[in-house]
Amino acid sequence: MAFALVAATPPKKPAHLPKANPRKYIDPQNMDTSVKPGDNFYQYANGNWLKQNAIPASKTSWGSFNELREKSLDAMKTLLEDATKTTTRGRLYQMVGDFYTSGMDSLTIEKRGFDPLKPDLARVDKVNNKTDFLNELAYQRTQGNSMLFGFFVAQDRKNVSKYLPQFSQGGTSLPDRDYYLKNDARSQKIRDAYLDNVAKMFALVGEEPTRASQNADIIMRLETALAKAQMPRVELRDPYKTYNKLTVAQFSQQTPGVNWADQLTKYGVSGQDTVLVQNPKFYQSLDSLLTATPVEDLRTYMRWQLVRGAAPYLSDAFVRQNFAFSRVLTGQKEQTPRWQRVSGLIDGSLGDLLGQLYVQKYFKPEAKQRMLTLVDNLEASYKEHIRGLDWMSEETKKKALTKLTAFKRKIGYPDKWKNYDGVTITRDDFYGNVKSASKWSYKYMINRLGKPVDRTEWGMTPPTVNAYYSPVNNEIAFPAAILQFPFFDFGADDAVNYGGIGAVIGHEMTHGFDDSGRQYDADGTLRDWWTPTDAQNFKKRADQVKEQFFGFKVLDSLKVNGQLTLGENLADLGGLSIAYDAFKKTAQGRANPKKSLIDGFTPDQRFFLSWAQIWRINVLPETQAQLILTDPHAPGIYRCNGPLSNITAWYNAFDVKPGDKMYKKPEDRIKVW
Repeated sequence: MAFALVAATPPKKPAHLPKANPRKYIDPQNMDTSVKPGDNFYQYANGNWLKQNAIPASKTSWGSFNELREKSLDAMKTLLEDATKTTTRGRLYQMVGDFYTSGMDSLTIEKRGFDPLKPDLARVDKVNNKTDFLNELAYQRTQGNSMLFGFFVAQDRKNVSKYLPQFSQGGTSLPDRDYYLKNDARSQKIRDAYLDNVAKMFALVGEEPTRASQNADIIMRLETALAKAQMPRVELRDPYKTYNKLTVAQFSQQTPGVNWADQLTKYGVSGQDTVLVQNPKFYQSLDSLLTATPVEDLRTYMRWQLVRGAAPYLSDAFVRQNFAFSRVLTGQKEQTPRWQRVSGLIDGSLGDLLGQLYVQKYFKPEAKQRMLTLVDNLEASYKEHIRGLDWMSEETKKKALTKLTAFKRKIGYPDKWKNYDGVTITRDDFYGNVKSASKWSYKYMINRLGKPVDRTEWGMTPPTVNAYYSPVNNEIAFPAAILQFPFFDFGADDAVNYGGIGAVIGHEMTHGFDDSGRQYDADGTLRDWWTPTDAQNFKKRADQVKEQFFGFKVLDSLKVNGQLTLGENLADLGGLSIAYDAFKKTAQGRANPKKSLIDGFTPDQRFFLSWAQIWRINVLPETQAQLILTDPHAPGIYRCNGPLSNITAWYNAFDVKPGDKMYKKPEDRIKVW
């Protein structure tokens, strides 16, 4: 995800910086200087921090992102607890305060057991044939209960000014199709635990042990069939392979057992004769599966999906069983505290309400202006890089620069907030509140149809510690919560800020030019704007990055998937390169390194150390094994070291020589953007 050109040089001594700051932005106490920088820079920069920061029992990992997320959760807790005590400040406080009160009221939740789920289970019991099943499936979807496949309303990638109904593969409960299909010991252990989990969950809603076990076998059989029909994650990254526009009639012809015109009407969709289908073969397999499966098994599947979806919001027995299976998947030792679970849920459900409170209390307006300046500087640097490429023609460079200049910037929080009209929140009905917010979310999505595309809408909430690039909107977004140290701090020198948030900005910009994002043009349309030769030159360089990351391993035996992580790896390499050149335009970047030492480090060294510290993280082995299958990001050590080994300025800053383990010959260093 990305940024670029005319870098406005900051003043030599920015007025907003304090004259003295006790914080060490690059703290030698976090480093392990017994490791040579050129052997393992990640360990050199972070070794002592990694030793001294064990993963808390209630977490699956602990690193820079986790520290900020914890800080964000603490901030949300303060806001939510304050809202629970407020009776005179209007609907916003009532909504978030009562939602939080209901989620923290464990006594009422415990007393109700699974009573809140019984009406839905009773509905499913009345399903007597496939038509009933499809009708109930449609009803549950309108209530926010998605199952069997994905359905959503989003922009048409080839006509981005229009929303279209879209269908994606789905229906499985484990994190990836490979968990159903691979026969290694790790996958088998997880499948065994999953069977046990399903049986125990069914027992909690009153099934006899034998029947509960039989139900688990039914679920495994059906979900395995769905997994076999799914595309692997690597294929899903291809925006053309997953773009299949069909008329509703054509879609129905491909699945004779499902009338999609009828289904769409039941979804609340009218007047739409065209849909996008991510994976048509999945739906053809699904159609055959529905025909071949007894209605009793279809009911069992639907009951499972309802129980599974509701379990986190029911009584303690459900929450504990849900966590027991999560432990097998992730290795997490203790349940996340209830207040953190409830806070995160409210952020996900009513994020624009909680976000308003967060911004009012914690976000400094001057941070937005400082970020816009940084974006300008990164954009200027990016333009220089594009103009200087020796592998791209002038024709394609012109279009790349047009796309870069067209990037929309979203900093901190939305310009307009959702109001959640129609959501009902009460202090004594936690599950009811979850359902009300889910129903609203579905209706909000459906109501997009027929309306102009709202490009002001955000894909993340202000308290989110993350950032993103949207190819169909050609926009970069940085929520308020990420604009904090170690990514950004008003008191930090430019080396630290450019090595942190500057590289993140550059990363998001580069997503517009990674192997997937590059296929969208300046207005977000999926349209080829490359000459064939330029496209081939890009692919040659991207393949080098892919092969570099295929060479990395974790847990001694699991290889990083260089294809799955390619987009993020390209973004890291491009982002770091662009940020470094933007940094060199600042007063600190241009200064004499011997006269500009801070804590014994030159400006360039501080830049690269700042980069390294944002990726420091300890991860549980079970979680790491899962992430290798499911996460498009490489492990932190390789996000740090992989790009650095291709950047000559890093070699110069730390005197990396032949013989050092990370050393690559100059001609072997990969440069894409």
